[in-house]
Amino acid sequence: MQPIPLDNNYRFPEPDNETVHPSSVLIPLYKSESNSLNVILTLRTDSIRHAGQISFPGGRSENNELPVETALRETHEEVGIEPGSVLIAGSISPLYLYRSNNQITPFVGFLNKIPALKPNPIEVEEIITISLDALLKDDCLIWETWQLQDICCKVPYWNFHSTPLWGATAMMMSELLELYKEFLDRE
Repeated sequence: MQPIPLDNNYRFPEPDNETVHPSSVLIPLYKSESNSLNVILTLRTDSIRHAGQISFPGGRSENNELPVETALRETHEEVGIEPGSVLIAGSISPLYLYRSNNQITPFVGFLNKIPALKPNPIEVEEIITISLDALLKDDCLIWETWQLQDICCKVPYWNFHSTPLWGATAMMMSELLELYKEFLDRE
């Protein structure tokens, strides 16, 4: 799900482990009243990093906290989910964002009930929930050619909102959906 440069010689920069900023996100999942598995996303306000993009709740680590502590703290700050209501299933593949020099550790967490969400107006323009099954529909995933600053790329994105779900969040979502499909195949 990573954007694919049209220039075959272009390589995305690798992290410099001496200067990279540790960050974490939570991929919050809960069962709806109709028993579908839903994921919670945020539309970021225009005043913060990665403004106007759809993302999982999360951010940079503070004061030597563990990555999972960052994910839970940021989720509580952004959407009001209490850390004690999240059962962490584990982490998926870490992801490096070279433009912001962040190394993101995504954690999958199950909520014990349908959450009462409270967006932090400084960071969250809108809270978005969608079922994983809706994201698996063929017509929801689109590929287009975009100019991304210095490089032209084929970019995959999910088209279920007026703002596309693309980039780092799409890469994490793609891995989550692969795991979800494996789970469904076992049932």
